[in-house]
Amino acid sequence: MSIGYTRRDMLQFLGVSAMSMSIPKRLQDAQKDGKGKKAAGKPLTFFGWSDTHIPVHGDGSKLWPAIDAMNKLPDKPYPKNIGGIVDTPTFVFNCGDITEWPTHQAKKTYEDLITKRLRYPSYEILGNHDEAGADGVEGAPPIMKEWFKRRYGDLSYTFDQGGIHFVCPFSAYDESLGSPAQNITTEAMDFIRKNLHRHYSPDLVPEKLISIPQGRPIVVAMHLCFDAMTNRDAFVDALGDTNVIMVLGGHYHKAKVGSYRDVNFVQLPSVNSAWSEVTVIRITSDRLVAIPYDYSKGQWVDDREKILNVKISK
Repeated sequence: MSIGYTRRDMLQFLGVSAMSMSIPKRLQDAQKDGKGKKAAGKPLTFFGWSDTHIPVHGDGSKLWPAIDAMNKLPDKPYPKNIGGIVDTPTFVFNCGDITEWPTHQAKKTYEDLITKRLRYPSYEILGNHDEAGADGVEGAPPIMKEWFKRRYGDLSYTFDQGGIHFVCPFSAYDESLGSPAQNITTEAMDFIRKNLHRHYSPDLVPEKLISIPQGRPIVVAMHLCFDAMTNRDAFVDALGDTNVIMVLGGHYHKAKVGSYRDVNFVQLPSVNSAWSEVTVIRITSDRLVAIPYDYSKGQWVDDREKILNVKISK
């Protein structure tokens, strides 16, 4: 869809390259976490959001309420049917479309927000707007791709936290199709197959790749949500018989959950929508909970189509 700027307007916002940024130490530590260790018994809590769509001028004010809400969520009681209180999250995950169009101003705003305003570490994947800009706009600068490679070493990566193996593949988006629903690319599915049981790092030669124990719980994160995947059966086939407990997605700007062929799909909410929500995810030894919190109303969402509360095998 149009974002109200011409390609020439966009290019006026582009300046010199940003300073290099090394792979975060937390990512290096997270990669080491899976080396021969058993899954941790302590629950893993993290927060999820997506499609933040920071505009080309870099105005991030629309993200402030969501970030401030996430900063205040720890110690908040869950609904009675879930029980307990929200732990301090190990990290926050953004499922892509970080920017509306990849400018240096938008990138810097996001960097500042996740390092200066947000109190927790942040992981992310790229979305179609970060990759190629708005619908129909070609020739977008590789600002977000270059930033991402400096941050994670490549466009696809893996990490481990709390005894969970996270696989985060990049799936290229084809703007020429003119449709928000697309295939997960062959390259992305190949990355998933190859890295469900190992850590991927461009800094490691193949013979030194760290293996992940069989049966380790796995979370796969994509930008495209389940409803946007036009080759969902091939995608699920790529997961094989591994212990994938959840697939995260964004793209459609609304929290939603579902199950397909025994795989749990959790679609994360967007600040660029009619819903003021962030999703809280808690993984215990035998249960997976994903529930959005409405920060404009100061209450948990009670829409069953948005809440996942299921048994798992960890």
